[in-house]
Amino acid sequence: MSEMITADLVDLDLSADSKEAAARALAERMVALGRVTDLDGFLADVAAREAQMPTGLDGGIGIPHCRSEHVTEPTLAFGRSAAGIDFGAADGPADLIFLIAAPAGADDAHLTILSSLARQLMNAEFTDALRSAADADAAAALIRGEEPDGTGGVSEGIEDSVDSVDSVDSVAVPAAASAGAATGSPDDGPRNGPDDGPAERGRPFRVVAVTSCPTGIAHTYMAAESLEKAGREAGVEVVVETQGSAGFTRLDPAVIEAADGVIFAHDVPVRDKDRFAGKPTVDTGVKAAINRPGELLDEVRGKAARGEVTAAGAAGTAGSSGTTPVERGGKPGEGYGTKLRVWLMSGVSYMVPFVAAGGLLIALGFAIGGYEINKAPSVMDHFVWSQADSWAALLFQVGGVAFAFLVPVLAGYIAYGMADRPGLVPGFVGGSIALTVNAGFLGGLAAGLISGAVVMAIQRVRIPAALRGIMPVVVIPLISSAVVGFLMFVVIGKPIASAQKAMTDWLSGLSGANAVLLGALLGLMMCFDLGGPVNKVAYAFATAGIAVADPSDSAMKIMAAVMAAGMVPPLAMALATTVRGKLFNAAERENGKAAWVLGASFISEGAIPFAAADPLRVIPSSMVGGALTGALSMAFGATLRAPHGGIFVVPLIGNPLLYLVAIAAGVCVTTALVIVLKGLRKPAPGAVAQGPGGTDPSAPSPEAKQPVAA
Repeated sequence: MSEMITADLVDLDLSADSKEAAARALAERMVALGRVTDLDGFLADVAAREAQMPTGLDGGIGIPHCRSEHVTEPTLAFGRSAAGIDFGAADGPADLIFLIAAPAGADDAHLTILSSLARQLMNAEFTDALRSAADADAAAALIRGEEPDGTGGVSEGIEDSVDSVDSVDSVAVPAAASAGAATGSPDDGPRNGPDDGPAERGRPFRVVAVTSCPTGIAHTYMAAESLEKAGREAGVEVVVETQGSAGFTRLDPAVIEAADGVIFAHDVPVRDKDRFAGKPTVDTGVKAAINRPGELLDEVRGKAARGEVTAAGAAGTAGSSGTTPVERGGKPGEGYGTKLRVWLMSGVSYMVPFVAAGGLLIALGFAIGGYEINKAPSVMDHFVWSQADSWAALLFQVGGVAFAFLVPVLAGYIAYGMADRPGLVPGFVGGSIALTVNAGFLGGLAAGLISGAVVMAIQRVRIPAALRGIMPVVVIPLISSAVVGFLMFVVIGKPIASAQKAMTDWLSGLSGANAVLLGALLGLMMCFDLGGPVNKVAYAFATAGIAVADPSDSAMKIMAAVMAAGMVPPLAMALATTVRGKLFNAAERENGKAAWVLGASFISEGAIPFAAADPLRVIPSSMVGGALTGALSMAFGATLRAPHGGIFVVPLIGNPLLYLVAIAAGVCVTTALVIVLKGLRKPAPGAVAQGPGGTDPSAPSPEAKQPVAA
């Protein structure tokens, strides 16, 4: 493989005024070297990645990146902007921009480049040197690791460190620092106890840490580098396990055993957390490790001095801030309303695959064997290989088994979101009881929340050291299951079951205008956040109604309305990019092609790139079209037994032709509104120029250089 970055891939006077223009300028250099075969196609892939999450990092850094079929080999281009370019970082625009391109399917190379670069960016000498590099050759050499580091050696560069990114990194402690730790100097933070602290044993304080972030790339490795650097400065031995997207190497059990404290710096659950039980623990977000690593080291040393340790299976200790990743969930200052939404979404997200698998199997059973297949005998007693009815019964009964997991999985993973793994047992038990007492979907919600709350309460109790080892496998499951079982069977199960029955009876009695209004409301919810919490609430409401052996006609109408409305936004965006492509940039036109398939498959998330780029026009337009489709579907009396599938389950829909008319009407209305609203402002960057002289369609229009208002 040729060098990842050369002087030809460096622009020290990047004059772009937007992240799109910056990506184009750097990508053109890749094209000139033959490393990118299709400029517009590659830029569309970069924009699609950028739409998922901004790639700006604190400290004036932008790292746009993607995997693309238009890339021939892993490549890194670097640009330096005097004015700064907004890449979405909280602290302002970026002046150092790295464009990373990897071939499609080259996951390891892609993630390795990103993680190696993230580590380097935590080195102030590295970024300062890039900002002061006099020419492109010097900058490229610095990134490759060929620039002398001032100590007689050569600093490690991106290409040098690619093979070691996902390994476990230990930090050697300088002799002077070790001596300082051993004597318990006042500058070294809180001292350990007088009898058994590491200082008394003649060695430095030892910390093991785990870092992880939602994308598992940049912040994961930046936090690790920051902790290691702070450890060197404080005379603390730090060993970090980076749980990144490219996988992770578990810490040696002997290293964990020898550690005096643990730091969890994470925004997603730590995998295999029980390995660290019995150690003083600091549990915080990943950015805290980047911004204030020294404080975290001082905090864990203070806990060790006071003898505060974490019980096995517990997510935190009494008095610690943020006892679980989800309890900490959200931004600082957000209340329990936000946390409640995150907990509920945790349960719904795990439930949806069971809904899709079970519902489609049941639908296929009906399609092959007719609607009487629900009365077929068990396939264990009667199965004939050559009969279609036997296969239909098999599909129906397997689907029924999958559907039976819906409420327990919902409850179990709500509790998991609240209390981590210890919440699973009482959550599943409570969810199963909800089914037993006919409390249904509402009972599952209540059981999950109660289970999580009970486990969190138990985890806050200070437990004697002798009992900590049996807490996660005996005490917590036993006590929490007993409490949840009592509450569900004796206290709240029957009232919830009565409420569930009343709601079902009310829905079954809906007709005429009331049904149409319900369809419009569900349509609004499906299109409000395109796969987000509100969308999922409407979807879960619909699927709960058909998650029975013999769903009511009203429940099937609700399911039909929900799926029809959810198909509208992506199909409308696809149609709009086809009808008036000049109103959309190149990336959006590429996303429009994929949106045809996503919309037809009932994947509302296909419209997210459009909504993220222009929410004030796309989301209201989608809601209007979705409400119309939901109302028409209910008015036409369309029914659906399958919870997913889009146009591929049209044969299973009651009144299929009118159902398609309802979808088409919503798509046309949304398309028209989007075109009208977008036509009221200037074309987006990268829009097609159609001058009177027949301007090249691939060239950006003069207006495309202007920023577009939201």
